[in-house]
Amino acid sequence: MSRTETFRYDDDIVRKFMVATLVWGAVGMLVGLWIALQLAAPSLNVAPYFTFGRLRPLHTNAVIFAFAGNAVFSAVYYSSQRLLKTRMWSDKLGRFHFWGWQAIIAAAAITLPLGLTQGKEYAELEWPIDLAIAVVWVVFAINFFATLRIRRERHMYVAIWFYIASIVTVALLHIFNNLSLPAGAFKSYSIYAGVQDAFMQWWYGHNAVAFVLTTPFLGLMYYFLPKAAGRPVFSYRLSILHFWTLVFLYIWAGPHHLHYTALPAWASTLGMVFSIMLWMPSWGGMINGLLTLRGAWNKVAEDPVLKFFVVGVTFYGMSTFEGPMMSIRSVNALSHYTDWTIAHVHGGALGWVGFMTFGMIYWLMPRLFQTELYSKKLATLHFWIATIGIVLYVVAMWAAGITQGLMWRAFDETGRLQYPDFLQTVNRLIPMYWVRALGGSLYITGTLMCAVNMWKTWRKRPAQYEEPEITAPALDDSHEEDLRHGAAPPAGALARVAQARFHRKWEGLPRLFTILTVVAVLVASLFEIIPTFVIDSNVPTIKSVKPYTPLELYGRDIYIREGCYNCHSQMVRPFVDEVVRYGDYSKPGEFVYDHPFQWGSRRIGPDLHREGGRRSDVWHVHHFRNPRSTSKGSIMPAYPHFYSDDIPWDVIQDRVDAMAMLGVPYDATALHDASGLAHAQAKQIADAIVQQGGPAGLQDKEVVALIAYLQRLGTDIKVDQPAEAAAPTPTAMTTEVK
Repeated sequence: MSRTETFRYDDDIVRKFMVATLVWGAVGMLVGLWIALQLAAPSLNVAPYFTFGRLRPLHTNAVIFAFAGNAVFSAVYYSSQRLLKTRMWSDKLGRFHFWGWQAIIAAAAITLPLGLTQGKEYAELEWPIDLAIAVVWVVFAINFFATLRIRRERHMYVAIWFYIASIVTVALLHIFNNLSLPAGAFKSYSIYAGVQDAFMQWWYGHNAVAFVLTTPFLGLMYYFLPKAAGRPVFSYRLSILHFWTLVFLYIWAGPHHLHYTALPAWASTLGMVFSIMLWMPSWGGMINGLLTLRGAWNKVAEDPVLKFFVVGVTFYGMSTFEGPMMSIRSVNALSHYTDWTIAHVHGGALGWVGFMTFGMIYWLMPRLFQTELYSKKLATLHFWIATIGIVLYVVAMWAAGITQGLMWRAFDETGRLQYPDFLQTVNRLIPMYWVRALGGSLYITGTLMCAVNMWKTWRKRPAQYEEPEITAPALDDSHEEDLRHGAAPPAGALARVAQARFHRKWEGLPRLFTILTVVAVLVASLFEIIPTFVIDSNVPTIKSVKPYTPLELYGRDIYIREGCYNCHSQMVRPFVDEVVRYGDYSKPGEFVYDHPFQWGSRRIGPDLHREGGRRSDVWHVHHFRNPRSTSKGSIMPAYPHFYSDDIPWDVIQDRVDAMAMLGVPYDATALHDASGLAHAQAKQIADAIVQQGGPAGLQDKEVVALIAYLQRLGTDIKVDQPAEAAAPTPTAMTTEVK
């Protein structure tokens, strides 16, 4: 008979993460409301630090890594201790994890408005912060896996499986996507370029959604929903199928974000196929969650916690149907670069992640503060206000996205673009942006209600929290050997599969389980990564494509600093409407010196890949000072600091040297006198501005560097060649779109 041991759970660390979840959630959502209002009322942009381009990455990082991240850690620390019947292995590592993660979030809140960014979506943070993330994540992983080693429960419950997959996969994604070469204390360049960088970014970006916003929240669902309902999970075998198919299939799906771009079609098609297959295991998880509530629907009507969980799981089902649908090439041709994607992302982030988080918080509050919830009615009111808010938000963005896609591709009866001016589309969306802001305001109001409820509940806490002793039998080291050589399984292969006896063994062998999970993730990743990086024909070279000049390189850095990629794409797709509107479609070889790529994921403004030479230098001077003076109805921010901030000539050589180390073939002059070359080009542009009737004295100002970059875009190949040679024929392109 096993000896018994006593221990206490560490709920203090859970309280810390839970409070941080709500605090950062409110901050991230308020920033989101601000940028939503900036699209409807451009005057709310305050340059240089509080423009849309600089604040949007702050919003996305705050919601994903601060709000959702702290919620995940709350769930992991609370449920793992109970499921494994042990205190976390190290209290000190837990505190280091907590304070380290909050410091990282604070660093992001400071650096992103300052324009210190890598310019890669969901991975904007610069290299010192990336290193800190890796350190803190490793500390978290050590504490978690060491806790698995000292557990007192032989078999790992399904929630633990999803936590394991999340921890190991996020580490892989973060490390390999963020490999970069520093060019200064807070400046770096991705080691990947162009097509390969785009592939790596969306291998990371899609799977950050998968393994930060999906798998750990499924672990949360599998633990907290049955606890709140007082019922067991509907199907153990369905949870096995849900887990392994999701972990294996999800990692393939990233390239579907790059349909019709310069990425080879085989890669995006492969991503589409696996995205469609993802629908089945995702809905298996949704069904498992909702059917867990069978027989408890009366309780749902009374309990706000279960209300949040039901709507959260329902949004999971909606999002995991919509995502595969949007990955289909013909649907993606309409939806990509539009606000439909914004609707989809927020349906998942606020509908699935947000509602599951609030349900967990309301369930945890009385248990962690050891008192009754301050107001059940306030929690119920929060639920209804948030539900109305998210519905308004998603419907408005659905309407905006479909409107955009249809207007962009519309031709009139004469064969001309029906809406040739891009701003015609932008102005049509303004009423929808106001509805989106209203929906977001309601959602945030609910979040603030939750904060009030938490504050009032916390004030009712006892003077000293009780820490009851828990007694459980010890689990000696021989249990893994017993599992490997245990009792004979039932006769017959079908019987063994039906009873899932093989999986019951894996659940008692955490090292084996983790290895199998890593193998599932790596196999899927390598089958796409290796061909993309090894087969040269995937990115054919173009002799006329040359590196950016030193001044153009610094201008590109300004473009990235200001977050212009949040509004403008640099990827002309092979569609009739895009070729007519923007020029020749984009070729893979044009981006070989782009560290990082700048294809973008949204068009609030027009595509810029063929911008070079389309307008005069002085037009850009006026446009940056007051966009509405050159483009009536523009919602772009003004950038007055471009005319007062001097170019820091001393940093240009370091940046050219870093690019040369990445393989960019700069000549000897650029490697020894990049600053001199930049000075000379800046003077030429400044003189041209004066000749065109513009202001004098701009040769040392940042506006000149940015103009140099924009005037270079898309000019490395001929764009005035006949349509038959420059792009697919209209018939071919129309067929491809269909």
